[in-house]
Amino acid sequence: MRWEGRRQSDNIEDRRGIPTRGLVVGGGLGTLILFVVLLALGVDPQALLQQMPPADPGAAGVGVDAGPRAPVDPEQERQAEFVSVVLADTEDVWTELFASQVGQPYEVPKLVLFTGSVNTDGCGFAGAAVGPFYCPLDRKAYLDLSFFDELSNRFGADGDFARAYVVAHEIGHHVQNLLGISDEVRSLQQSSRSEEEANRLSVRLELQADFLAGVWAHHADRLNQILESGDIEEALRAANAIGDDTLQRQAQGQVVPDSFTHGSSEQRVRWFRRGYQTGNLELIDELFSVPYNQL
Repeated sequence: MRWEGRRQSDNIEDRRGIPTRGLVVGGGLGTLILFVVLLALGVDPQALLQQMPPADPGAAGVGVDAGPRAPVDPEQERQAEFVSVVLADTEDVWTELFASQVGQPYEVPKLVLFTGSVNTDGCGFAGAAVGPFYCPLDRKAYLDLSFFDELSNRFGADGDFARAYVVAHEIGHHVQNLLGISDEVRSLQQSSRSEEEANRLSVRLELQADFLAGVWAHHADRLNQILESGDIEEALRAANAIGDDTLQRQAQGQVVPDSFTHGSSEQRVRWFRRGYQTGNLELIDELFSVPYNQL
């Protein structure tokens, strides 16, 4: 991916090295353990984050900044610059598409870099175990850069564009939030007749974010010629590596489709590719019109 020497976003909040102490009221160590278990089982920890009340820094036991910033690994500085360039590319693409196709201004999100754990502004306390996530209540994406090492070492999805896909997916959730899709899906989930039905709605939402990441890649290359040979294959490897079936098979040795919350590896690859190949934002509603067994 061609990114060096290009514009960086002004919307990065760098909280790396800032320690936190305590957990969200009602959480405690069990909350962190629950996040890890949910991740292993293929359940979306973000859904749990969204159900938590915003943290009150004045309340006992709530995660708060607990001292001066610790030294940041110099090797991460290059990755921080890279994320800032990718975020700038999302700003360019979505500002244009919102103006030309949505008919409303694009509200740029903040992306928060943190180390180990973070006290979010709208979704309470979160540890790095939840992976990258988007908080719709504060309209910010959160990322511990160590996830990129995990993406390479654990999932075998190396390369700049694999990492760009991760960022673009979280910004896809921001786009869904601005369009009112996230609120609509949460409302449908609350009225769902079963956990399986709620999970299926989550799968559709996550695959739509993959589709939006593909739309971004299409237009980012058109605007800024960012793609190099092999880049799309890197993104597809990342999408394949973090499908629910792959993660469940690694964690528990079996696959439970009814518990999927993000979609299978094949589905994630398919919808990212569809977004990239078409670049057509008007196809966004397909994810909620296609029969579930045809996703």
